[in-house]
Parts: sequence; structure tokens; C-alpha cells
Amino acid sequence: MNSKISNQIEAFNFSELTEERKQTLQPLIDYIQDKHSNQATIRLNFICTHNSRRSHLSQIWAQAAAHYYNINNVFCYSGGTEATAMFPMVAETLANTGFDIEKLSQEENPVYAVKFDTNENPVIGFSKRFDNPFNPESGFAAIMTCSNADQGCPFIAGAEKRLPIMFEDPKAFDNTPLQAEKYNERSLQIAQELSYVFSKIN
Repeated sequence: MNSKISNQIEAFNFSELTEERKQTLQPLIDYIQDKHSNQATIRLNFICTHNSRRSHLSQIWAQAAAHYYNINNVFCYSGGTEATAMFPMVAETLANTGFDIEKLSQEENPVYAVKFDTNENPVIGFSKRFDNPFNPESGFAAIMTCSNADQGCPFIAGAEKRLPIMFEDPKAFDNTPLQAEKYNERSLQIAQELSYVFSKIN
């Protein structure tokens, strides 16, 4: 695993998480633990309105955390209630944290390959609806990372579980002097919480 990423995960202090936040994360821990105990495939689809920021950060950090904690058969996806584009600051933030990012296409909704380990398949990142054929049709947990998607999309076809785990949108700081800092802050929050989730699996 890229050393900068593994060092970051290793540095997290899970005692910093509030009890309220741990309770929010517990249903996801239970879902993953049940699948892992039964040696079943674990499919996680992180969903946000535009599939441009939080859902991508969650998908990529969850895949990296699963690898770090050696939880196998984990496949992470992301989607939105509509497709836009993965916001460039997300790719920049991940690159600064140690991920290898390759932009595979140049269209309005570009495709990115995101690697956390030189020997593992990259996470493929691009904006899509949650029911895009790239995502699983059934046997997955739908993790709602924003309140708009949770309220605006009451039914996710094929989902075994629907889990609301909300994160504040760093979009509020776009085109401000705080943009890079706030994207990094949100990325590390997501990384810490999803690393905590996978650290609890045994």
C-alpha cells in the first residue's frame, strides 16, 4: 500500500470520534461484519446527490481502508441521484494524501483511475446515477452520504440495507481561500470514520 496512505490511516485516533458518530457508523459495521463472517461479498454503494464530492471520497477511502485492514471481498461504488462530474478538487485532495490519480478521459464527466496500492486494481471514479450499470444491481448496502439524496431518493432498488451516514459538503468553500483546507478536512474525516468501521471487523 502507498506508504503515505497507510501512515495516515495508522495515525488516526479513533477515540476522537464522538459516541453519537460511532452509533451512526455501527449499522455499517454490523452489515460488513455479517457479510465477512459468512465469507460473502461485501458491496458498498455510497450515494450523494451529484456523485461529485462526498460519495467519491467515501468510495475511495472505504476501498483503501478495507485493504489496509485486510478485509477481503470488498467492492466499493458510488452514485448520485443525477450525474454531473467528479469535482477536480477531490482528485487533487486525494493525490495530496498519497493516492495515484490518472485521468483516463477528458470529456465533461472525466473518468479517473485512483490507486492506493501499486499491485491492486484502481478504483474507477466518474459521476453516475446510483443505478448506472457500472454499479451493482442487488446485494449491496446503499450508504447515503448527504441529506438531499436520503430525502430525495426514498427507494434504492436492489439495496439490502439503506444506511444514512451524512457528511458536510465541502462545496460550500469552493472558490474561497479555504477551499483546499476544507476539502482535505472533509476527506480526512471520511477516511478516519471509514477506517474506524473496518478496524472493528474481525
